[in-house]
Amino acid sequence: MRLLDAGDGGVLAEFDDLDTVLAHYRALDANRPAGVVDLVPAARTILVRFDPGHTDRARIARWLRETGPESGPAAETGSLVRIPVHYDGPDLATVGELTGLGPDGVVAAHTGSDWTVAFAGFAPGFGYLIGGDPRLRVPRRDDPRTEVPAGAVGLAGEFSGVYPRKSPGGWQLIGHTNELMWDADREPPALLRPGDTVRFVAV
Repeated sequence: MRLLDAGDGGVLAEFDDLDTVLAHYRALDANRPAGVVDLVPAARTILVRFDPGHTDRARIARWLRETGPESGPAAETGSLVRIPVHYDGPDLATVGELTGLGPDGVVAAHTGSDWTVAFAGFAPGFGYLIGGDPRLRVPRRDDPRTEVPAGAVGLAGEFSGVYPRKSPGGWQLIGHTNELMWDADREPPALLRPGDTVRFVAV
């Protein structure tokens, strides 16, 4: 673990890989000390935001170094989120060819296993989902689109995800959903949060 300062109220912990990040995140989330405002996991890092009025950087650094994956039970706070999907994406046939599954097999594989929200990024409400069928690991498109519609469901590498808003993107698009990934009037605004389990349902 490598620790870096991140402003007056932040410490960035760097790890070797995503599995290590997730293992530490679960332990840290289950053992938050007073003064920790937020934990933000990413592919190789965890950002710890703290209130300098209630704790200090040295205590946060000591907590990070002393709280390993084996430090007590992991937090089990994730929810099960079912997302209905219309599997009509423009890259569905391509993914079927790349994987050898065919379009129907891609749909069966995507809906046939639960996914886990590893972390959020790219845009508010965009959750990077892991743990799906390994046969669905496909590369990003060689020619990213200048516009991907909100609700598009995609695959890239080990991840699946749903675009929360219209934006450029290079993921392979296999379908779309009408579920709102981000709603500023909802509490919390993001439909998907780290630790949640996602189950895609074909409609």
